[in-house]
Amino acid sequence: MRTATSPLLHTSVDSPIGELLLVGDHHALHGLFMQDGRTRATLNPDWKHAPAAFAAARTQLAEYFAGQRTRFELELALTGTTFQRRVWRELQNVPYAETISYGELARRIGQPSARRAVGLANGRNPISVIVPCHRVIGANGTLTGYGGGAERKRRLLDLEAQAAAPRLN
Repeated sequence: MRTATSPLLHTSVDSPIGELLLVGDHHALHGLFMQDGRTRATLNPDWKHAPAAFAAARTQLAEYFAGQRTRFELELALTGTTFQRRVWRELQNVPYAETISYGELARRIGQPSARRAVGLANGRNPISVIVPCHRVIGANGTLTGYGGGAERKRRLLDLEAQAAAPRLN
């Protein structure tokens, strides 16, 4: 377990959607940030560069982007409010290559009138891609509200749809 004095670790990963910054410790992933979207993270000078600490995350991300992984098996340290953590946990239950609306996500956490709050929590997701906030779309099917931008959201959804297509036939 990370102590208050132990620094966080970081590394970066090249991906089909751009550079990803991974932040965590030797036990859990704390953040995955797209480095050219609005969620770009600034490196804290106290963080230590430690690529080896992220070997499993790097492997699983490579498998995901190759269309070979549909679910991540990583320890996550999701830091946020109780409400945000409920939203993020439920996001992890949205099946690969499927989408849901913000309203449906609000219903799934037992707060059907909280779709705007769900949208805000979705936007603060610290571990994008792995906690698949890109799978949440507007009620009318539009690609709304993604920190990495609508084009990146479309690319992730297309990647999943293409990889899932052979499985569905």
